Amino acid sequence: MEKMNGQSADIVTDNIDQLKSLFPEAFTEGKVNFDVLKQLLGGAVDEREEKYGLNWHGKKAARQIALTLSTGTLRPCPEESVDWDTTQNLMIEGDNLEVLKLLQKSYSGEVKLIYIDPPYNTGKDFVYPDSFQDNIKNYMELTGQVEGGTKISSNTEASGRFHTDWLNMMYPRLKLARNLLGDDGVIFISIDDNEVQNLRAVMDEVFGGENFIGSVIWQKIFSPKNSARHFSEDHDYVVVYAKNSETWTPNLLPRTEEMEARYSNPDNDERGAWTSGDLCARNYYSEGTYSVVCPSGRVIDGPPSGSYWRVSKTKFAELDQDKRIWWGSDGGNMPRLKRFISDVKAGRVPQTLWTYSEVGHTQEAKKELISLVDFPNSDVVFDTPKPTRLIRRILQLATNSDNTPLVVDFFAGTGSTMDAVFRQNAEDGGNRRCILVQLPEPLIGSGNSALQTIADITKERLRRAAKKIKGDPQITQINADENPDLFGSNLRTSATSADSSLVSETQTSANNLDLGFRVFKLDSSNIRTWDPDRDNLEQTLLDNLEHIKQGRSESDILYELLLKLGLDLCVPIETRAVAGKSVQAIGSGVLLTCLAESITREEVESLALGIIAWHKELAPAGDTTCVFRDSAFADDVAKSNLSAILFQHGIENVRSL
Repeated sequence: MEKMNGQSADIVTDNIDQLKSLFPEAFTEGKVNFDVLKQLLGGAVDEREEKYGLNWHGKKAARQIALTLSTGTLRPCPEESVDWDTTQNLMIEGDNLEVLKLLQKSYSGEVKLIYIDPPYNTGKDFVYPDSFQDNIKNYMELTGQVEGGTKISSNTEASGRFHTDWLNMMYPRLKLARNLLGDDGVIFISIDDNEVQNLRAVMDEVFGGENFIGSVIWQKIFSPKNSARHFSEDHDYVVVYAKNSETWTPNLLPRTEEMEARYSNPDNDERGAWTSGDLCARNYYSEGTYSVVCPSGRVIDGPPSGSYWRVSKTKFAELDQDKRIWWGSDGGNMPRLKRFISDVKAGRVPQTLWTYSEVGHTQEAKKELISLVDFPNSDVVFDTPKPTRLIRRILQLATNSDNTPLVVDFFAGTGSTMDAVFRQNAEDGGNRRCILVQLPEPLIGSGNSALQTIADITKERLRRAAKKIKGDPQITQINADENPDLFGSNLRTSATSADSSLVSETQTSANNLDLGFRVFKLDSSNIRTWDPDRDNLEQTLLDNLEHIKQGRSESDILYELLLKLGLDLCVPIETRAVAGKSVQAIGSGVLLTCLAESITREEVESLALGIIAWHKELAPAGDTTCVFRDSAFADDVAKSNLSAILFQHGIENVRSL
């Protein structure tokens, strides 16, 4: 019976295996022979000492951090979740670097869209030091974010590492994020002027410059800041990179009413509405000029002076025969080409300038937030959340409603991304799934409020956003006219109407929506690792008789198994009592688990036969893995007998932890 460890995906080993499959001759006794590898790669190897690229202090360590294994796990919290048994959405509390490592096995290549709004580098705090401690309760103290109970800055201009700290924080996270994207996946990143140039350079290295899609300018401010010293900063950027630009294209946006109004059908053409285009051009064409005869009998000697026909005389005659030339209502005007709406694209190509009227602004985002969350005091309210209309635009471009695309945001903040997913699914009937990750950073001045961390705000917003979509009348509706301190006079009407329209859009199909989320929290592995106290080895041996840490439930262990075996954390789980033991079937029998604390020799046969009977009933499509708690077996005889019975009946992958 094979023993399992408590580690995350080993990215280094996976990379070596891929390299070995491509260049087996470059390996000698399991090690890479770089001289041979260089020969095999030929001119693709750049050995110049000076190369174009972005370098900073700590880059090598940041790259290594992304490859380091995580020994953490994600512990389920059904009591803080919504619709735990049915939802396909996840809200994960913890350092996103560690969480990204833990998600590698289960979600590598599965993500359609990543949207992140990372901390902007303003020289002030951002709290993402790259270390993980077993005791998550002391996480803030141990990582140096809090000293003596008071929050301290981890990134200041005085430190002399203004850009370096931010780059060291972002680099390993972007490396891990790329692994999660499918070949048709894409990442959108909100950023401001402080780091946009460094972000582009890092993304070119991590994703490849050839996969840069565009840099969107988002008009984030409704009215200019007249108090600005130089310029009013009215925009942010949304930088877009594809996993593979050859396989990713954005969806077309719906045509605007203005665009639709251009098309009509004054001659009742059976091909439908059309608009006319000029048949003349000022560039020289080899067809030159020629005369044409209008249906009215008028002869037009040629196009206006200095211009030429766009098509040849033969092609013109073909178009006229096909009734694609419009001569005007009286049949005697200068000819124009009919362009049918059925012949053009079903929508409009996205542009790189997004105005606040299209996708919202920061004031609107703030209004959305305070309408959903009862903040403990005014100091806690966030100044620059992202409006759901902005994220919905991204969802429209990068996901479709006719499948189940997975959306990830590992700088979740107040939860705007999942809120936007809820709303977009409600509008178009989509089945988008969402995974959020947010560090439980303490809130300043939270007092006795139930909202003690940013992650608490995330969860509360999502709970209330779901109720709002369902039309719960108890959800606060904030009127801009009654809150002049929150909204300038120029935007009160637009803010109120925008919120009302968003709510009305979503209430029609709420009953069929997935408006829930499963909460998980980052913690140390449930599986005890060998860490001997050399001054008291006897006690260490006694402590390690039980491989599972005290205080960990069967549910904790089960979900760690899902992570370590690369299964979805929302995979269906069925529980059945077999021979007096609780047995779980995951994914229709792909995984069978019995995590009981005790299995005697006498119980082995009935337990094994019961599992076999259920396995036949489930009839899983592929091989099944069966997992037990190692310390549960009374002795090696009990363990061997159970393994043998299962093996004889076709369950060959039997493991213990």
